[in-house]
Amino acid sequence: METLLSSRTEVTEPALAAIAHMPTASLRVLMDEAFAQRLTDADVMRIAVLLAQKSYDEGGCPIGAVIIDNAARRILGKGHNTLVQESHPYNHGETSAIRDAGRLDFSRTTLFTSLSPCDVCATLLHMRGFARVVVGDVTNASGNEPLLRDKGIQVDILEDPRGIELYARFRAERPELDREDWQGVRGTREP
Repeated sequence: METLLSSRTEVTEPALAAIAHMPTASLRVLMDEAFAQRLTDADVMRIAVLLAQKSYDEGGCPIGAVIIDNAARRILGKGHNTLVQESHPYNHGETSAIRDAGRLDFSRTTLFTSLSPCDVCATLLHMRGFARVVVGDVTNASGNEPLLRDKGIQVDILEDPRGIELYARFRAERPELDREDWQGVRGTREP
């Protein structure tokens, strides 16, 4: 089957945007295995940031995540935070990507998240057995990287400047939503 993104296709921002916005189950129609193999960690992180931008554009918290198979570098799941859009307190970028991937053996995968995982997501990453987590922003939020490492998960920091700027803008515009997303309803109450 001929795909739009192949071994001969340059990896560009529009190509990454197409990957971000196409349903995961349909990606094999868009890109072949050779193209997926050429995606660098920075490219996959940019896809997570484009998903974060999607959430922001929808009025939500700008956090996106992508799960890849470590050997084939094929995208298995992706998602973005929908706390506001679906009025669901734990539809974070990471949980959305895990739900999209389904019930897999995550020990052979990497999860790329545009922002350091919250307590709930960090616990879920350990519980589901992820081998590696790549974090795209520890400038605006961090804290659970040592917890993940203590649980045997390889944690790499690969900050994406666009993602950092996006989350800083969101935090300045909607500080109460930032606190609710990170700390739950308790985070929105005055001390």
